[in-house]
Amino acid sequence: MLRAVFFRRMSFSFCVRIFIFAILYYIKKKVKIKKSVDVLHRKLVFFYRILKKDTEMSEENQNAEAAENQTEETVDSTETKESTDSTGSAENNENQEQQKEPTDAEKIAALEKENAELKDQLLRRAADFDNYRKRMLKEKQDTFDYANANLLGDLLESLDNFDRTVEASKNATDAKSIADGIKMINKNLVKMLEDKYNLVSYGKPGDAFNPDEHEALRSEEGKVKEPEIKEVYLKGYKLKEKIIRHAKVLVTMPVSE
Repeated sequence: MLRAVFFRRMSFSFCVRIFIFAILYYIKKKVKIKKSVDVLHRKLVFFYRILKKDTEMSEENQNAEAAENQTEETVDSTETKESTDSTGSAENNENQEQQKEPTDAEKIAALEKENAELKDQLLRRAADFDNYRKRMLKEKQDTFDYANANLLGDLLESLDNFDRTVEASKNATDAKSIADGIKMINKNLVKMLEDKYNLVSYGKPGDAFNPDEHEALRSEEGKVKEPEIKEVYLKGYKLKEKIIRHAKVLVTMPVSE
């Protein structure tokens, strides 16, 4: 309807424009009175401007009405969509809540299942710890029982050599050969203990007396500036830096004045 009115007014304006220019053309062509023609021309131009202004205002009103109608349609569509989305979301939330909320029987079943799982884990860990404790006790006892197994195994060779020497001494006529055999066994035994187990002997006549390493069984005065060992009754032994046995010695002390 608005379009029909617009085109109707545009057609009327066009006809009026043609009519005005036709009259002007006719008057200028047929009438020679310039003043009358100019007055008439100004009136017609004024009328034409008024008509044009009215047409432009009508177009602006039509455009504003069309924009307002389009805005109202957009707002209505948006509100309808939001209302539909809100209704659908609320229904979905209600359905999810109904689906998520378990019954009392389901809650009890879930708790019983969790309790059974925790009990099973506890029993398994208790069994693992008990096995670990037993294994540690066994390893500790084995370490204590067989701590000297390697040393005893190394001493077996020297023991076998002593047995052979004893058997040989029964029919031996030369005592020196028996003594030489015993010295060889002693040398091999000392070397094995020093090289493999870091067992070192100490204490020789002439060494300075050290009460931390030596045990003085006897003492006598002599021409010495500091106490020194005169005789060793039993050698001392060290395992690395630890003293296994103190050396038992006779000590010479400086002469008292």
